[in-house]
Amino acid sequence: MRMGGDDASVTGAAGLVLVAEVDRILGVASTIDAWVGRIKQRDQGLTAGELVLSMAECMLSGGDFMADLDHLRADTAGAEVRAVPDPPASTTFIGLAKGFNDVRLGDLEGSFGALTKAAFAALPAPRRAALAEVRPTIDLDPTDVEVYGSKKEGVAYNHAGQRVGRPHPAVWAEAGWVLAGVLGSGSDDPRPQAPGLIARAVTALPEGLSRPIVRADSGFFDAKVAHAAIGNGADFAIVAKRNPAAWRAARAIAEDAWRPANGMRGAEVAAADYVPAGWPSGTRCVVRRVRVDAHDVRSDPRSRRRRTIDPGQLALVLGGEADHAYAYSFICTNLSGDVVDIEAWFRDRAQVEERIKDSKCGLALRHLPSGYETVNTVWMWAAFLALNLSAWTQALAGIDQRGRAHAKRARRELFAVPARIIRHAREVIIRPAAGSPTANLRHAFTTLRALPAAGP
Repeated sequence: MRMGGDDASVTGAAGLVLVAEVDRILGVASTIDAWVGRIKQRDQGLTAGELVLSMAECMLSGGDFMADLDHLRADTAGAEVRAVPDPPASTTFIGLAKGFNDVRLGDLEGSFGALTKAAFAALPAPRRAALAEVRPTIDLDPTDVEVYGSKKEGVAYNHAGQRVGRPHPAVWAEAGWVLAGVLGSGSDDPRPQAPGLIARAVTALPEGLSRPIVRADSGFFDAKVAHAAIGNGADFAIVAKRNPAAWRAARAIAEDAWRPANGMRGAEVAAADYVPAGWPSGTRCVVRRVRVDAHDVRSDPRSRRRRTIDPGQLALVLGGEADHAYAYSFICTNLSGDVVDIEAWFRDRAQVEERIKDSKCGLALRHLPSGYETVNTVWMWAAFLALNLSAWTQALAGIDQRGRAHAKRARRELFAVPARIIRHAREVIIRPAAGSPTANLRHAFTTLRALPAAGP
């Protein structure tokens, strides 16, 4: 056995041809360019769209540092199939990303709305109809990204003492697509950001959909957020803080008013007579309780479960005077309908947490690698674009009917598939490595190739 020379016809990311096809169908790079405009004086080299798209391709193929752009750039065989054949060097990416001012970053966000509309229009008619049948949900859920280095711009310490940046996406839950977003610091309260984010997310939705619903956790428990939803033509469902007024309302619920929750064993749901001061007319409160046996209640005062138990019940359990208590959750909403159905729907908020997990565990948003805030913001948008590209690829190809492949699986089965790239009779041929899981890749490629290209 001996080690031979390098084979310049082999690439480890032949599946990026799918990204190239989605770029052809939706005009990803050209749409970003139309919104952002020129990012440098000389009219040569990479455009804004190519810059962000090349980083998204890098992330989809497994890159999680800027230096991985240099590895992608060295993959000459893969240049035949990528959407951006000649990606920038890592230093070039940093230099060009620093040129994005606040206006350009806002326009970059705006391009996501245009691409969302284009992707929706390109879906097969049954898929569009299925999405249009349900009211669109806009999920708000910021996430903290811990960083290191005292000189990093735009970061701050959070309540846990971690130095973090805080990406804050607004996600169309049913489609799994990021509509809008903002990058804050660990000390930024998400509530003042929410009204503008809601407005931009609603604008980004395709036309012809039903009235959207804004869904958020207790970090957005604020009358201004609820009024912002109403003011932008949406309804709202927001987790309420467990304050004394909420506890009083829960205690006043008649025992026979509790009904079994849908799809959650041991949980019960009821309506409570609680409307926070200053909230929109029509606000109501949905309460869920789950029985907690005394031996499952920890004595550690830092326990999260303890905070969900009525203080009076908690004292009885800890004092050995009761063998169980109830953990409570409160949702303030203006939605009409059965409270059991509303509570079950609200639990689907886990979808946005899956999208965040994908962006952090699979698409490099688990860190913010630059010392420059602007570069980290472009990095965030590249991760969101990679997230959308994966979802668009699977939706347009129809390979997500039994569930969308998340980042790691999508990388293994779709994007980071090793292959030999051959030119024969004026045609590029992709020959995946034997034993690679290529069924979805082959189906997706054939389906996407049959779709028309984006218009001029």
